[in-house]
Amino acid sequence: MSSSTASRLGVPADLLQDLADANRILAHQGIVDAFGHVSLRHPERPDRFLLARNMAPALVTPDDLIEFDLDGNACHGDERKVYLERFIHAEIYRARPDVNSVVHSHSPTVVPFSVVPSARLRPVCHMCGFLRDGPPIFEIREEFGDATNLLISNREQGASLARKLGDHPAVLMRGHGSTVVADTLKLAVYRAVYTEVNAQLLSTALPLGEVVYLTDDECLATLDVHAGQIDRPWNLWKKAATEAA
Repeated sequence: MSSSTASRLGVPADLLQDLADANRILAHQGIVDAFGHVSLRHPERPDRFLLARNMAPALVTPDDLIEFDLDGNACHGDERKVYLERFIHAEIYRARPDVNSVVHSHSPTVVPFSVVPSARLRPVCHMCGFLRDGPPIFEIREEFGDATNLLISNREQGASLARKLGDHPAVLMRGHGSTVVADTLKLAVYRAVYTEVNAQLLSTALPLGEVVYLTDDECLATLDVHAGQIDRPWNLWKKAATEAA
């Protein structure tokens, strides 16, 4: 990584490396492919965030990271091509001061739960207790009509998505994917991975018969346990993604 990148962005080099690693981890885990993105709130400027330029996540390096303001504008005169859906990140950071990282993905087993409202993505596994009673579903037609491309491509759409997210850790986006948030980068990556895992498990369980979901108290009891062990999956996933590169 160029030392000028860390200096220009005013962010420690190891944190920029973590964000690049998060992109590669999510790609290796099958949460993102050529599309999808992960961001980090600027550690010194809560009104700014860091997000890669418009590129496939598996290819992101620290030098590909751009600083944005909460209007979705690139800072420092950076003119590189940017993600159309940067407004997802900008408006969630604006609405949720507790959030420091956002992951947007189209992970394949989650998408079906966005188009079948009666099939709530409730937690069936102790690793997925953060989902609690199931993420809300964002229906873009409700505010923007039935002729959009389903992308969040402006501030108004981003703000609408943030309102639907509310105080939840995740929101499904009908026919599109999902967005997951957390107070740390590593926890956001964990939640994105295990949202997909829970969708896989629930898809397997539903045809078998009546599903026994975690209770609300069971969900709450899992939260501190997993947050306290977040380096365990992170280090494994990082090693696997690095070796696969």
